[in-house]
Amino acid sequence: MKKVLLFCIIVLAFGCQKTAVEKPSDLIEKDKMVDILYDISLLEAVKTQNIGGGITSEQINKFIYKKYKIDSLQFLNSNKYYASDVAEYKKMYQKVKDRLDEENKNLEGKLKKEDNLTSPNDNKNNDTPAVY
Repeated sequence: MKKVLLFCIIVLAFGCQKTAVEKPSDLIEKDKMVDILYDISLLEAVKTQNIGGGITSEQINKFIYKKYKIDSLQFLNSNKYYASDVAEYKKMYQKVKDRLDEENKNLEGKLKKEDNLTSPNDNKNNDTPAVY
């Protein structure tokens, strides 16, 4: 019983130590990382809605790596580094969410404007005379 208790204490002692993630030498700049996370969010939404004709996660990754001139290891290490500080990572994702919300608002405004231009006004029927 003492051995089990000692083992549990050792596991808890080592498990509670905070291990900081070392800053990678090729860390992606925070603003660029937010841009990457934004693009990934958009592309994942396209994939989920099957808008892109069957876009795959592999295609998304290749596109992101090419667009931002990074590789998978650089992204992984940078993402791991930023995620190690939960409060800061949450702020980054809040920026992504704010951009997505703004983009959604702009698109809804454009769609509403197009609907107003293409749909006839129900109160006016120009080819029928008004009868009083």
